[in-house]
Amino acid sequence: MTPRHDLPAGLDSDRHVLIAGPTASGKSALALRIAEAQGGTIVNADALQVWSCWRVLTARPTVEDEARAPHALYGHVAPGRLYSVGEWLAEVAALRGRLIVVGGTGLYLNALTRGLAVIPPTPPEIRARADALLREPGGLAQMIAGLDSLSRSRIDLMNPVRVQRAWEVLKTTGRGIAAWQAETPAPLIAPETAHLLVLQSDRDWLAERIARRFRLMLDQGALDEVRAMLPSWNPDALWAKAIGAPELVAHLQGALGLDDAVERAIIATRQYAKAQRSFFRNRMRDWRWIEVDHQAVTQK
Repeated sequence: MTPRHDLPAGLDSDRHVLIAGPTASGKSALALRIAEAQGGTIVNADALQVWSCWRVLTARPTVEDEARAPHALYGHVAPGRLYSVGEWLAEVAALRGRLIVVGGTGLYLNALTRGLAVIPPTPPEIRARADALLREPGGLAQMIAGLDSLSRSRIDLMNPVRVQRAWEVLKTTGRGIAAWQAETPAPLIAPETAHLLVLQSDRDWLAERIARRFRLMLDQGALDEVRAMLPSWNPDALWAKAIGAPELVAHLQGALGLDDAVERAIIATRQYAKAQRSFFRNRMRDWRWIEVDHQAVTQK
């Protein structure tokens, strides 16, 4: 494991840097230190931080941090608009110069370094059918049964998002998602041409930091952000998947007390971090794993 340093040793200022890690592990702080020391544009690779309605709730970089180095693809998508990893990848491709790509969405980082199959978009009516089916008792099992055998053998059948995506692709195109993925083009950033970093931290420290950070978010206006979106709240919308948003909506609608909503949101965030760690272990074993400097991150 790499020793703790202010900057990871051996970073070439001419190469792109990709930083992965679970939520609240200090990815943005590291990206900012690299950008200030070596130059580069900090690029968001978090699927929740793209939405314009969430700054505090998704821990987007502050206005002050954005003034310290160039940032791109943060808060640039309006709620209600469809947005996909393919659109994100095209936006990254349009950027110039050295990129410091930072985020916890493994699908984005995988697409960047392994390529992304070009699959036609899902029509709204098929998306609506999929959303409705998934809400029905036994809906996930029905979706799985309706997949082609090759796709069924390759995707995570315990992950409703992956199952729904495969189901939608088959219904939209008549071809299984596995067949489309077999035609994946070359990656935008080849792994051997960039520094690929994964932040690793003590689980107890991260759990405590998640709880502390969520309560700080409330002090900074997270509840007001959620209240502003309440008139257009749609739990099936991509922007509504922000961690903590459903719990705070339940509080504002009178279904939960604030303390209960906060505790549930903290638990949901910890579960999200656990899923991220599992993804990184399974998909990013060849990346460079770096131990988080707990003291430095805690002071942020």
